[in-house]
Amino acid sequence: MLDSQRPQPIPSLRVAGVDEAGRGPLAGPVCAAAVILDPANTPPGIADSKLLSATRREALAIAIEDAAIAWAVAFVKVAEIDRINILQASLLAMRRALDALAVAPTLALIDGNRCPEGLSCQSQAVVRGDRTLISIGAASILAKVARDQEMRRLDQCHPGYGFAQHKGYCTKAHIEALDRLGPCIEHRRSFAPVRIRLENSVSSAVSRGPAIG
Repeated sequence: MLDSQRPQPIPSLRVAGVDEAGRGPLAGPVCAAAVILDPANTPPGIADSKLLSATRREALAIAIEDAAIAWAVAFVKVAEIDRINILQASLLAMRRALDALAVAPTLALIDGNRCPEGLSCQSQAVVRGDRTLISIGAASILAKVARDQEMRRLDQCHPGYGFAQHKGYCTKAHIEALDRLGPCIEHRRSFAPVRIRLENSVSSAVSRGPAIG
């Protein structure tokens, strides 16, 4: 029989930091990461991924993955982004990353001002959390490194756009490539610079009329 007077163990608080990378680019997926850090074994130097060099991010990503209690990354691809919009796609990626953790968190700290719906644990949104909370900073590093790796892979599949260099963001070189080559399947049709160029290409084709031969 259970001794009601004996103190029962209190489950330890497992906090997952969650962040995303890739909301702003014109091409490629959005990626999110969830990380449960080990308080007794946290790699030094974790910070907002945007404040770190690529070399430092990649080194820290390896250290975080080795030391964390659990971590996961998840992607939402371009077709889903165009269908549900980038905000909802970012939240969906966060939920997928949390769901993929090998250890279930008791609390998720979400970077930003909104939490994904349908989470299996409590959650709290933290504005600028990637700069103030180490767990979210760790997630920002994993998400950025994973997405950059994916954009380098897509550069091999779709040469000429410079995905490996600008990672899909709206740089001068990217816009010039869009004007020269037109959008590929990895470009977000719901984003204005891509949509406008698609509309212009259709208008140009219509104005030329059918070929006569």
